[in-house]
Amino acid sequence: MLRNSAALLIATLLLMAANPSFAEDVAVVSTEVTEWKAVYGTVEARDRIPARARLGGTLVELSVTEGDLVIAGQALARIVDDKLDFQLDALSAQRGALDARLANAQADLSRGEELLKDGVTTTQRVDALRTQVDVLRGEIAALDAQAEVIRQQASEGTVLAPVAGRVLEVPVTKGAVVMPGEVAAVIGGGGTFLRLSVPERHAIALNEGDAIRISDATGDHEGSLARIYPLIEGGRVVADVEIDGLPDRFVGARMLVRLPVGERAALLVPKASVLTRSGLDFVGLQTAGKVGLRSVVLGELHLIDGVEMVEVISGLSEGDVVVPAAEVSHD
Repeated sequence: MLRNSAALLIATLLLMAANPSFAEDVAVVSTEVTEWKAVYGTVEARDRIPARARLGGTLVELSVTEGDLVIAGQALARIVDDKLDFQLDALSAQRGALDARLANAQADLSRGEELLKDGVTTTQRVDALRTQVDVLRGEIAALDAQAEVIRQQASEGTVLAPVAGRVLEVPVTKGAVVMPGEVAAVIGGGGTFLRLSVPERHAIALNEGDAIRISDATGDHEGSLARIYPLIEGGRVVADVEIDGLPDRFVGARMLVRLPVGERAALLVPKASVLTRSGLDFVGLQTAGKVGLRSVVLGELHLIDGVEMVEVISGLSEGDVVVPAAEVSHD
């Protein structure tokens, strides 16, 4: 047993000597620490906009799939309505007939004007021929306008990306019949944020601008609480967290988030003063004029003014004095 105690003291001396931040006696006092609540947040796209079909017909081309990156205005799909081609053919035939009538009317008008010069016909007759030419020109212009409308409808068969971003969903397939207004793809753009669903009992402790801790496969990150929604549904409060560099590859991915939900009193000691042996944690204490080791049960690690402090759940009381390595070595 004496050998074990000696080994503990020597190890404590070496540990504290290697950590100059703990070089004098430290009195254990009750300290207010932040209490964190672990919840899961969901990665959401800031803009989630559907790319809708403006024309009803058959989807003949589909150039994107889920996960593709697109730019604003990029063609995503093409829809064809065969009836529009038939309507254009019909208008083209009507225009041909009107062109022929117009050519005949212009010829009649030219002859009428020549006859009017010779006094063979009347001015009224010539005016009637001129009016007929104007009417036919107006009918041709109306047909051209109708044809332009149909061509515009045909061009609207191309589905364009409304914003730049990533394709989140493609609910249609090539060859499908789609209706006007039907969603051809859903685009997520404008960056990403985390959306949280927090139990309502913690809502009062949340404030916009609070620092938030986020953990993922790449490590720990810090963000800020950007918005707290006032509507409580199902006993939960919805809040948004802003974080720089949040990946947008997987929208809907869950990330572990720690929220500050209050403060509580805790007993803290420098992490450098803790020695672990055989699964037990010890600290050196000044008691009754001598220095000894005491077994403690540790809790969370906190960073106080740049010094790593560890919470002591049991084994110490407020007012106890934790001693540095040099004093422990003289025991």
